[in-house]
Amino acid sequence: MAALSQSTVPSVHPPLSMARRIIFSIMMFLQFAIWGSWIIVYYPFLVGKGFTETQATSLVANIYLGAMISTLFAGYLADRWINSEKLMGICHVLGAVLLYLMSQLTSPDQYWLLFAVTFGYSLLFNPTLSVVNSLTFRNVPDGERDFPGLRVFGTIGWICAGLLIDRVFNGTTMSEAGKEIPNTIATNGPLLQASIISFLFGIYCFVALPKTPPAGTGSGALDFFRALSMLKDFSYAVFFVTTLFASIAMGMYFNSAGGFLETKAGIKEVGSTLAIGQVVELLLLVSLPIFLAKFGLKTVMVIGLFCWALRYLLFAHGSDSGLGFALAIGGVALHGFCFDFFFAAGFIHANKEAPDDLRASAQSLLGFLVYGLGTWLGTLASGYLAQVNKTETGTDWFGFWIVPSVVLFIALGFFMVFFKSKSSATANA
Repeated sequence: MAALSQSTVPSVHPPLSMARRIIFSIMMFLQFAIWGSWIIVYYPFLVGKGFTETQATSLVANIYLGAMISTLFAGYLADRWINSEKLMGICHVLGAVLLYLMSQLTSPDQYWLLFAVTFGYSLLFNPTLSVVNSLTFRNVPDGERDFPGLRVFGTIGWICAGLLIDRVFNGTTMSEAGKEIPNTIATNGPLLQASIISFLFGIYCFVALPKTPPAGTGSGALDFFRALSMLKDFSYAVFFVTTLFASIAMGMYFNSAGGFLETKAGIKEVGSTLAIGQVVELLLLVSLPIFLAKFGLKTVMVIGLFCWALRYLLFAHGSDSGLGFALAIGGVALHGFCFDFFFAAGFIHANKEAPDDLRASAQSLLGFLVYGLGTWLGTLASGYLAQVNKTETGTDWFGFWIVPSVVLFIALGFFMVFFKSKSSATANA
């Protein structure tokens, strides 16, 4: 399907070679297979081991806090000091060691040591989410045309990692509280799986990825501050602020969608249900260049942001039967439109707007927003809204979801009025 999208979109650039396509597809697959192996099951794993909910939340939130620190400096390093493939290799090999330590630190008595390890891992992993994008854009003939067909393998990697966990660590275990719980959240197997993949990927970065030296020249202030100067352009500032709100929405989805589906929609196989959205994401990613070419960047991003607002409106009216159940599932399925049409398109936009020597820093700044600040704020917001909408029987999910829906519809209007895309959909990346 990636080849189809490539041939459908007119481009003045030569086609991406099959050898490069395979190399970058494997890169994307492994990058997100690491994350998909453990992040969803880590919170219930910690709670099952006796950590308090507050402790477990703070350990998971470390992933987003680390993104706010390390992602920025990673872009500077990739732009100025070290080859991108070497930076990724170092981060993933060292990350494999810390993932292994995380699998061994399972006692609440080791909380502060585990806090330091998870924070350290976040400092290593999060930069690679941005560097993997900038490395791709640097090494393909046409970033707008080629990136979606490669990034789709990241989604495939995430899905395959989850399926592998379900297959290898199947069955149940009796918890200390006397309840049967799935082995996927009872054992440290997912963390060990992530550690192995991380180590193998680190080696792959050194031996298989093309040499991508720093593109920056000269000296002066950290490139992060130069990347921030892009916000002087009003339209780019509108894009940046709107992305913050969408990132907050994504954090709320990651943190609360599972509980909503289980308690309100009556779904027991939450992981498989959430995979519906990832399958839609996979299908739409390979079609993204077609939509960009036909409708333009702004229209595509408007659709994506509209779907974020619509998703939470559907969730607000969701239930465990009839139309309400269909609305809940529909909200899950919209994930592909939400992520691909807004965030994937946004990363393409940032790459096109940034000067050549600041592209890695621009990607890092956007990664800071999407994978760090926004998601972190969304996690906090979901906790606050859950507390405000707490009832004697659980959570008032209408009150919970209607708030972000209204906020996102307002953000959508703001974006439609003030955002101006300078470049056409078929401009050079």
